[in-house]
Amino acid sequence: MHARDVMTSPAICVAPNTQLVAIVDLMLKHRISAVPVVSSDGALVGIVSEGDLMHRKELGVPAERSWWLRALGGKAMLADEFVKAHATLASEVMTTEVVVAGADTALPDIAKLLERNRIKRVPIIAAGKVAGIVSRANLLQALSLDPAGAAPHPTDSDREIRKQILASLASEKWNDIAHLNLVVRGGIVYLWGEVTSPSHRNALIAAARDTKGVNDIVDHTQTFQTLY
Repeated sequence: MHARDVMTSPAICVAPNTQLVAIVDLMLKHRISAVPVVSSDGALVGIVSEGDLMHRKELGVPAERSWWLRALGGKAMLADEFVKAHATLASEVMTTEVVVAGADTALPDIAKLLERNRIKRVPIIAAGKVAGIVSRANLLQALSLDPAGAAPHPTDSDREIRKQILASLASEKWNDIAHLNLVVRGGIVYLWGEVTSPSHRNALIAAARDTKGVNDIVDHTQTFQTLY
């Protein structure tokens, strides 16, 4: 399987001039740990994670650096830390060297990226734009379907089904795309994520069932209480 078969799409992104207070609200609302920062044409320019916000002056938590790292970094490092502590925009705190992968990247290679870079999720780039996000949870979901790695890959028909379902859900105000994921194999739709009510779950299943080519639906969603 590849990134495009399991990624959460579309990804929740922000613009470089997005206020940090809005980003924090977005992270809390959707319970996500990072948001890609994209330009007006959808190109990735950075990412804002929980780590980038941990040393904000409002929290009163100073950045801890070893004495030798401070000595090597000098005034430039201190200046960068000051900006991150006092900045108000995404562009001022975002990490610009972002680990990314392509839509056709194999899942074992995604797993290696996450492990090697000690990160929780990786933006997926297609046609120069952010197409989605693959998280550790997405990898576990894929592994649960095929622990031995012997099952055939999703077909073009399976991928079209997935594309159609995600497109139909993206326009629905009752759905939180950040907490939903699905994999399609052999026309069977496997649903994962968190729903706010039985009605929410029923709507997800109905949207999948209405999609041409779907043979069956396996529901793994769980219920949580929304923060808002």
